[in-house]
Amino acid sequence: MSFERVAVLGLGKVGLLAATLLHEADFEVVGLDARPLRGAAPFTVRVADVSSAAVLEHELAGVQAVLSCLPYHLNLGVATVAHRLGIHYFDLTEDVPTTNAIREMAATSAGVMAPQCGLAPGFVGIVGASLVGGFDHCRSLRLRVGALPQNPTGLLGYAFNWSPEGVVNEYLNDCEVIEDGVRKTVSSMEWKETLIVEGRQLEAFTTSGGLGTMCETYLGVVDNIDYKTIRYPGHMDLMNFFFHELLMRDRRDLAGEILTHAKPPVDNDVVYVHVAAEGVVGGQLRRSEYVRAFHPIDVAGRRATAIAWTTAGSVAAVIELVRSGMLPRSGFLKQEHIPLGAFLATPTGGLFDR
Repeated sequence: MSFERVAVLGLGKVGLLAATLLHEADFEVVGLDARPLRGAAPFTVRVADVSSAAVLEHELAGVQAVLSCLPYHLNLGVATVAHRLGIHYFDLTEDVPTTNAIREMAATSAGVMAPQCGLAPGFVGIVGASLVGGFDHCRSLRLRVGALPQNPTGLLGYAFNWSPEGVVNEYLNDCEVIEDGVRKTVSSMEWKETLIVEGRQLEAFTTSGGLGTMCETYLGVVDNIDYKTIRYPGHMDLMNFFFHELLMRDRRDLAGEILTHAKPPVDNDVVYVHVAAEGVVGGQLRRSEYVRAFHPIDVAGRRATAIAWTTAGSVAAVIELVRSGMLPRSGFLKQEHIPLGAFLATPTGGLFDR
């Protein structure tokens, strides 16, 4: 199924930017949001109740693909409508149960069902797979990602440039890993380690959802796989105090409210990506790394934060690859099956290779 018309649901920072990138890549874009858009957009924008299946079915009737940039709890409803209409489905979710439900639908989908197309899971898995492919045998794959303020203040050293709902879930839900060849789950906010990126000391610790389907794909292939979130030193201990000692884990909505009120978004952010793999090549032990610090850039004449453009750029590049025929056009799409070279060769994917 070829396609040119894409609906983008949710026109916040990431959704608006993803829609703009798709428009720049010559897609015919329709943006849908529950509220009117502030300012002009170079594509069609409509106000619609995106939480209503009946409204969605009407609004999506004329498109060949839909990208959900909505809160994760709305994605399953969007995916169900997309499956019923036989159109391609993409989202940015980190939520494992949502992804599992979408995967079940994909067994009978006419279009591709591609959740987890953001930064992590998403781009980081594409990078990780490219490193694994360079070894005769890979003994470890370590994926670390963090979206942080460039100029942190306070003890937390953080700003909520991403969904508070998503961040709270990452910090509290269990994490899937492969350890010594065994697929298992471990607690979040543990396994703390120190990283140095561009001379800056950082910490990383386990959080949920960042691996997507990689543990399933690489079980029996890679001996050890884990994903951790990158933060400034001291962050993990404070968040463990907040969630566990103060029992905010039992009040997730309130926790998100408190944290976003205390640490609002900033424009000057940075996204750190640190992916490292070790293994054997030609009988010799080797280590390969992909380490980057991504900063805000200008997109279509507007400044885009690092977390916004890396997330929006990831999914836009995948949509471009599906249109081109480089990726399957039906069934479930795993991020680790997307070739890094092809991703970077797309107009949007090229942003990551500047």
